[in-house]
Amino acid sequence: MRKAWWKILCVLLLVYAVVGGLLINIPNLPVLGETIRNVFYHVGMWAAMFVLFTCSLVHSIRYLSKNNLKNDIAANQYASVGIVFGLLGYATGAVWASYTWADPNNPAFDSFSAVAREPKLIGTAVALLIYFAYFILRSSIQDIDQKARISAVYNIFAFAMLFPTIMVVPRLLPSLHPGQEGNPALNFKDSSPAMRMIQYPAFIGWSLLGVWIATLKIRFNYVKEKNFIK
Repeated sequence: MRKAWWKILCVLLLVYAVVGGLLINIPNLPVLGETIRNVFYHVGMWAAMFVLFTCSLVHSIRYLSKNNLKNDIAANQYASVGIVFGLLGYATGAVWASYTWADPNNPAFDSFSAVAREPKLIGTAVALLIYFAYFILRSSIQDIDQKARISAVYNIFAFAMLFPTIMVVPRLLPSLHPGQEGNPALNFKDSSPAMRMIQYPAFIGWSLLGVWIATLKIRFNYVKEKNFIK
């Protein structure tokens, strides 16, 4: 029971975020309107993605220092679940943008054009493609030890590229995305106190869910690779 407390917390936080996100009163902001409730999902999934990629990075570093295949398996599974949350975050952001960024005074600049030209989404797509290459690299190497070693080095590179592609370069270019001068999810000017009471627990809940899924996949792969791990 003591080991399951964080799983119970995960469920409670997500239920709180979903129910609370539907029931709270939100600021009547121009353009955004009710769509602002998506912040509890869109940004929360980004938070989970960063947590999962960080866990993957830590296990890759541990593999390089200890040469234990368990760390390679963990790094791979944390990265795979991180990709899923990254795609969900990208999808929820793209759909959100398609409803709020179209210019009604300029028919040529429709919602698709707005999303396609957005540096934040382009940078995120590049970051996710870099991580997709991580899995392609792993599948191309047959030797288990060589695959684990090369993958660990590449994983460190992929994590280092997250910040320039998602946080640095997009803010150097014109963008419709809120919070260009800071993190929109943490900027007190971009959300009400009632929203922050939902979004911060949502960040933790989504992150715990991602870790929970990853740990299940890791345990399954430990059994699958039991002949190779120490």
